[in-house]
Amino acid sequence: MKSVKMLAVAATLVVLASSTAMATPSTQIWIPSTDVKGFKEVNISIDNYARFSSAAGAGANTYDVGVTAGILPLEKFKVEVGVDYITDNTAGSDMAKHPAYFNFKAGVPEDAFFKGMPAVAAGMFGINTASDPLSANIAYGLIAKTFPVIGRLSVGGYNGAERSLGVKTNSGVLASWDRTMSEISDKLWLAVDYQSGNNAFGAVSVGGSWAFTQNVSLLLGVDVYNPGQEVLYGGKPTFTTQLDINF
Repeated sequence: MKSVKMLAVAATLVVLASSTAMATPSTQIWIPSTDVKGFKEVNISIDNYARFSSAAGAGANTYDVGVTAGILPLEKFKVEVGVDYITDNTAGSDMAKHPAYFNFKAGVPEDAFFKGMPAVAAGMFGINTASDPLSANIAYGLIAKTFPVIGRLSVGGYNGAERSLGVKTNSGVLASWDRTMSEISDKLWLAVDYQSGNNAFGAVSVGGSWAFTQNVSLLLGVDVYNPGQEVLYGGKPTFTTQLDINF
């Protein structure tokens, strides 16, 4: 659920212990989704990632204000672009010096060309004009299918810059489950997503959102970085709040 714009925006996203960050396209909780903004649709997102630990090496708290907009006037093939202002509010940090991150995505929705067709999307995020290691330049592809009762399942993969994510650790799997919990309320949405990789972007995230109106929703979630790995490149877990406003 996330960000892009043509001017500039202000604020922050997940900073990892290694000082990498993700500029956010339309997402689940942490990973991109196959959702793509339609023509002239605009999303403003305000995201906070607060560490559960204040120990040395836990990683910084980060903040992200972003805008995402649909730019293609087609129903069955959509394109969105976005920009985020991401900072850790740490004086002199690389992120504070170069807070602008860019992203783009193209996709086809479910059932676009035939009944039962999965959604397909591909794009890039983490694009920074600064030099290493801020620009992760992560390219990804995803497919997703919604099943009765179960909800939507998504799977895909990604590949990023070795200088940012590490040699031979710069790629991995993307996967997620999400569902609107209509049995409780059509306003309640739950999700779990996963990004593999022995790098600062590897994470498991769990959360849910509540739609206060048709255009305003708030997501609360938890991100656990590099689960099961000896070195926590992404730092200690974070509690995330993500406010989305759609136009």
